[in-house]
Amino acid sequence: MFGTKRELMVIALRDTDAVTDELREALATADERDRPGLERAMELVARAAAVPDAEVRGRWALHRITAAGHTGPADSVHAVRALRQAEPGLSLASAVQLSKEAAALRAT
Repeated sequence: MFGTKRELMVIALRDTDAVTDELREALATADERDRPGLERAMELVARAAAVPDAEVRGRWALHRITAAGHTGPADSVHAVRALRQAEPGLSLASAVQLSKEAAALRAT
């Protein structure tokens, strides 16, 4: 037990499959007036599902970092500290990785 550090794994959770199923059911019974909107919604869900997990995590981290009041580089020591203060359960390694993913978003 001593010397063992628990590492918090950060996983990007998505429910796009369930949303897609609901939209398909709605499309099956939709009238012509509602069909274009539901088809557009299907396109948006497909686009959201195609976003890489690193980008989803980076968005989350960037939001948490900026909400904590940090305005400098997202991968700085201060950003990692802000992220860990906002999310106390994050290990240093997880916070560093998340801050790198957040910085990559800002770079694009």
